[in-house]
Amino acid sequence: MANILLVEDDERLAALTGQFLESNGFSVTLVNDGAKAVNAITEQQPDIVILDIMLPNMDGFSICREARHAYSGPVLFLTAKDSDFDHVRGLEIGADDYVIKPVEPYVLLARVNALLRRGGKQQKESADNLKLGQLEVDKAARKAYLSGQEVELTSYEFDLLWELANNAGQTLSREHIYNQVVGREYDGLDRSVDVRISRLRKKLGDNPDQPFRLVTVWGKGYLCSKSAWD
Repeated sequence: MANILLVEDDERLAALTGQFLESNGFSVTLVNDGAKAVNAITEQQPDIVILDIMLPNMDGFSICREARHAYSGPVLFLTAKDSDFDHVRGLEIGADDYVIKPVEPYVLLARVNALLRRGGKQQKESADNLKLGQLEVDKAARKAYLSGQEVELTSYEFDLLWELANNAGQTLSREHIYNQVVGREYDGLDRSVDVRISRLRKKLGDNPDQPFRLVTVWGKGYLCSKSAWD
């Protein structure tokens, strides 16, 4: 039984959402105060976090940013804030998905299951270790190292790096990346992959203006260079 930590201060919505998820086989822990959320996430290490943005005492963006230092599981923002700026900001600080309220319960369930399937697929696959020069990606441990130093990655970022590095030298389209990493069909509009690529570049010491490790192939997608990691 997967454990969900639901951080939501609307008591009625939290109760209804929690009951629905429990009726579909999940164990749900509710937190209604932003100030308590970071400790709850890092101590409980749930399988997935569903996180509101507008919370008392500490907002969801701050919670996600702080918790990411000790929690690498999926984070899904469930919020009434529907601006593109907030969506991109959520992705930039480490969220894995972003759902706008009100949302149909079964849409939320599908998003949760997709995030959990992605993590489960990675855990069940055989152990593998990939090296490109000074870059090492350990699929079994779900860790990445550059020049011997561990690179702190979210679950989504690790999956994205693995997909790119495992296909080094090949241009991968947004459609391919979205299907393989997110687990859903690409709608042609979502730019979450672009945001994650930007975050990976920063963490991997790539040049944001003229990237040479994770290269943009205009009109086609992204390519992980084979020779840029020495």
